[in-house]
Amino acid sequence: MRMGHDSPSRESYDDALLGIVRGMSSALQQQGTAEVLVSLDSTLEGDLGFDSLTRVELLTRVEQRFGISLPEQVLAQADTPRALLRALLAAQDLPPGTGGSLPRRARPLPAAQAPESAASLVDVLGWHLRRHPDRTHIILQDGSGEDIPISFAQLHQRATAMATGLAERGLRPGMAVAIMLPTSPEYFYSFCAVLMAGGIPVPLYPPARLAQIGDHLQRHAGILANAQAPILVTVAQARPLAALLKASTGTLHDVLTPTELAAGTGGGAPVHAIVRAHDIALLQYTSGSTGSPKGVVLTHANLLANLRAMGKALDVGSQDVFVSWLPLYHDMGLIGAWLGSLYFAYPLVVMSPLAFLARPERWLWAIHKYRGTLSGGPNFAYELCLRKLADAELAGLDLGSWRFAFNGAEPVSVQTMRAFQQHFARYGLRPEAIAPVYGLAEASLGLSFPPLDRGLLVDRIGRTEFMRAARAVSAAEQDSDVLEFPACGRPLPGHEVRIVDASGRELAERHEGLLQFRGPSATSGYFRNPDQTRLLFDHDWVNTGDYAYIAGDDVFITGRAKEMIVRGGRNIYPYELEQAVGAIAGMRKGCVAVFGCPDPGSGTERIVVMAETAVKDVHARRMLHRQVLKTALDVLGLPPDHIALVPPHSILKTSSGKIRRAACRERFEHGRLGWGQDAPWLQIARFGWQALLPQMRRIRQTAAGLAYACYAWTMFAALAPATWLASVALHRPQLGWAVSHRAARLLLRLGAIPWFVDGVDRLPRDKPCILVSNHASYLDGIVLVAALPRPICFVAKRELQAQRIPGAYLASIGADFIDRFDRLREHEDVERLVAAVRAGHSALFFPEGTFGRTPGLQSFRTGAFLAAARAGAPVVPVAIRGTRSVLRDGQWLPRRGPIGVVIGSPLWPDGDDWPAAVRLRNTARREILHYCGEPDGLRVPHRSSRQA
Repeated sequence: MRMGHDSPSRESYDDALLGIVRGMSSALQQQGTAEVLVSLDSTLEGDLGFDSLTRVELLTRVEQRFGISLPEQVLAQADTPRALLRALLAAQDLPPGTGGSLPRRARPLPAAQAPESAASLVDVLGWHLRRHPDRTHIILQDGSGEDIPISFAQLHQRATAMATGLAERGLRPGMAVAIMLPTSPEYFYSFCAVLMAGGIPVPLYPPARLAQIGDHLQRHAGILANAQAPILVTVAQARPLAALLKASTGTLHDVLTPTELAAGTGGGAPVHAIVRAHDIALLQYTSGSTGSPKGVVLTHANLLANLRAMGKALDVGSQDVFVSWLPLYHDMGLIGAWLGSLYFAYPLVVMSPLAFLARPERWLWAIHKYRGTLSGGPNFAYELCLRKLADAELAGLDLGSWRFAFNGAEPVSVQTMRAFQQHFARYGLRPEAIAPVYGLAEASLGLSFPPLDRGLLVDRIGRTEFMRAARAVSAAEQDSDVLEFPACGRPLPGHEVRIVDASGRELAERHEGLLQFRGPSATSGYFRNPDQTRLLFDHDWVNTGDYAYIAGDDVFITGRAKEMIVRGGRNIYPYELEQAVGAIAGMRKGCVAVFGCPDPGSGTERIVVMAETAVKDVHARRMLHRQVLKTALDVLGLPPDHIALVPPHSILKTSSGKIRRAACRERFEHGRLGWGQDAPWLQIARFGWQALLPQMRRIRQTAAGLAYACYAWTMFAALAPATWLASVALHRPQLGWAVSHRAARLLLRLGAIPWFVDGVDRLPRDKPCILVSNHASYLDGIVLVAALPRPICFVAKRELQAQRIPGAYLASIGADFIDRFDRLREHEDVERLVAAVRAGHSALFFPEGTFGRTPGLQSFRTGAFLAAARAGAPVVPVAIRGTRSVLRDGQWLPRRGPIGVVIGSPLWPDGDDWPAAVRLRNTARREILHYCGEPDGLRVPHRSSRQA
């Protein structure tokens, strides 16, 4: 877009551009350090320390200086002044942009229904696919001026191919898959693919700032370790980062790009796992503004309940249009924007957060073009539009279609919303559209919305009474010492909220306390984090961690419980002071942290103000210090105990832009407030070393395990041939059993495997019996031979009889063989065993027939129990525990571990018919299940949210 500035000649572009970069670099320069040499090949992030917001400012200055409009990709791709110069020269030939001509209005789509009977998100996609496969579901604005439409059929087709690729790489239902992708078609395909394969998506945010790469790695390593995700889907450029994460977590095995995932399918049948309502649909890791991220467990039922409740509150239909720049790794962008459009079939117009940061006007012009009805974001988005957008860039803008402009995910500024409401009224924005909302990941997303078309409702209360007694008393019009809180609406349909004090007692209206809720959207807890899950619940109420009060039907959020400062019996909330300090000239707005630190001397908390500034002059910094002190006195009525002026990019934030006050407090308490941060390469090296230590421990453990396995197989190789030869040569079952019994005991002793036998005295001494045992490993036969003091006839499958080595050995110790598949022969085999038992021979069965990797006692075949009933012989249940862990199916490397054998009391049949055999089977199985230490394989619950 050409503007009315005088552009320099082509020959002077490089000098002018370098002048802008040098000026900004100088402003960021650390006090007392050498001047950074700026050249065309200096890297913006690595050499100059320009983070994403600094690069936004750089682009703005370049565009204003040269009178051009740069593509949004430049913000992400131009990493040197030379690359910026190339983009600048290329932009001279660009046609005028949106500022000069209005975008063509898009036509609305026809109406469609919502899948009210769907039980899962996979059902939702299938429902729409059957009814309108070609309906446009997503319109992706990629920054090049071309809008990419994605239909339900396209989404399903690409996701199906990727789901097959995931299954071929070992993904099984219930496994987590991490997704670290930018806003792109591949993100939507990958997410749906994980769901269709029965997996659990784990959204991760890609690294935004190289300057804080160490903190980024640490947080993602913790998430991946907690989620135990074996697969990470990411972009090719993130492979070096992913390699470090792979080494750090120990559970991450495959790092794949979406292209590799889709192209690697071997042509197998499409994978469509069975997905139920109470299966986990998503692990939404909290942003961690008050601590370490925790994985919120959200089932398909939770998500659908929240989507339906929000849709009902907003009267949503397929004729709506949602316009979003919100990141897809955050619940507001993922659930509110995308999954809401997936359910209600309204089109989602989506752009990357980077495109919005570079050009906030793109958000508003997208609402204009597509007649957007639903859109919003955190408070900073509205503030950015107010500060960055000039009237010339908005000429012809029409926001009349915008019916719900929500503000959530961070504290809502009444001043910002009033200013936005007033400024954009001239562009058709209705004042009734402004809507502060409240939600949290633990509620799936939304919890309270204001009534439609109400607009901004503000409660003015007395500051003194509120801070002293936590009572929200309405202030008179003439009162000046007041606090203002916006109403965040009423609970969604089917949900309840209440306010309680520290003891859990429910409070009356206009009394501040802890906000709790309950409803069908509520999570069941945090994934693999029972301690935090216990703290989350108060019986069936969920603790939000926020302070609030209720007035009328509305919820008024007053602050985070963990971030409130208690000073001299007063409750002090950081947000108001942070806003006021951030407004001081010379401070970086939105980059101020106020927190409390324990003061053992006074028994109360010290108030600390940490604020970013690029000012380096000593006198100017003293003036800023005085202004912060005066501002704190005006806002709080008392001075802060410590004011720390820190360089840009020192205040730690979450992926969604929230101040991480707990992390800032930790940095303050450890005295790490010096100018600047470690160089990115040093942060990466430090994280690499930290990741290497657990990797070395795992290598050492693996080496020790491998050494033990080699030793165990050596012992087996030394004993097995001799035992086989002796047993076969003796050709007498009793002698063969005696040799095998001693060899098995010697093998367990040499293998240093702790084992025990309990209940040998329960074996009938003078009567034949039928022993039945669970079957969990190849070791079971060896363990039973070692445990049983006298010969028992093993009953084995007939397939072993045809194998020369095992068949000859089993025959030498008196084994019998039965056919499991030929019913006629199996009946004959059972009759032969009945005769053998009546003749005084005892037999041992594995009634499960076979075993697998997964723990669990399977169903019992009835042959052994029918033989016992017809022979009138007792059944002796034998429970083996531990062998599956020592040598699991499909694994040939044994591990050391305890093994136990429990011999139960004889069970006598109460008849000789089939019902008696079934009763005998059921009783024996219950006895074995009690002692074998494994779950009931017939009643294993489906993986659900209760695994949190």
